[in-house]
Amino acid sequence: MKTSLVIRSRDEAPRLQLTLASLAGQAGLDELIVVDDGSRDDTAAVLAAAPALPLRVVAHAVPQGRAAASNAGARAATGDLLILLDGDTLAGPGLVAAHVAAHSGAPDAIGRGETWHLRCTRWLSDPEAGTFLPGEAARAAALPPDEREAMRVTRAQIAEDFAAIARRAAAGIYPGAAPRRLHEAEMRALRERPGSATLWAAASGSNLSVRRDRFLAAGGFDPAIDINEHRELAYRLCRAGARMIPVEGARSYHLTHRAGWRDPLEDDRWERRFRAAHPEAPLTALKAFWSSLASPVPAADFFAA
Repeated sequence: MKTSLVIRSRDEAPRLQLTLASLAGQAGLDELIVVDDGSRDDTAAVLAAAPALPLRVVAHAVPQGRAAASNAGARAATGDLLILLDGDTLAGPGLVAAHVAAHSGAPDAIGRGETWHLRCTRWLSDPEAGTFLPGEAARAAALPPDEREAMRVTRAQIAEDFAAIARRAAAGIYPGAAPRRLHEAEMRALRERPGSATLWAAASGSNLSVRRDRFLAAGGFDPAIDINEHRELAYRLCRAGARMIPVEGARSYHLTHRAGWRDPLEDDRWERRFRAAHPEAPLTALKAFWSSLASPVPAADFFAA
């Protein structure tokens, strides 16, 4: 099975450099497609200086959005299996091989790995250099040197001591109790409730794998959805006979940041599009479940359905 890993990235050159470093030496990686979605930073230079990888670049002159960028990468890929990753997300050791193993003999599967976050990078524009985001000079000055050093993630750490990075990570793609609880509920459902009718909602935007022919036959991501495009695609695929499965041993590590994040409970553009296409989908119950995760006692498990 030939494997293509697709990364979508826009204006995140310092983090993309670390993501590429995390893919060096990954067993089972046959092809790497990076979609530069109209970046205006040093992304082109980072890609030109990338480590020895089976890399091809798709460059958009004008940003087309997350969903469209992933679709462009899938169309350019030549592998049988697509693994989707973001440009600010490290691939843990063995991530690619774990996805390949999960799909062996399971052509109808949608694979979901474990998504973890690195809270230590949230104030940094460049996690390797330890450069703080604009407007964070006072925070940087208030931190002792050892704490500033502990916030850094470097290519040397990735290559020589990834365990030191993993020890700083926590479950959930973003920091906080609610993302941790969501991650736990999603992974528990994937492992313990394979027959649940709502497993499509456990799809992740990064660290997700699917057969390329199934992805393309379904039309890929809806380019009009830029939050939860992965869940909408999983909903379509599952209704067509696909099944969500956990990919054990595939961990990704989000290099968190304080800019660019949008709350799907506040930005409802994705919901309007999702409902228009699938009026029967239980989005009200899903949103209620998400809302309750920040409470001391979350609502009934959405995945119990």
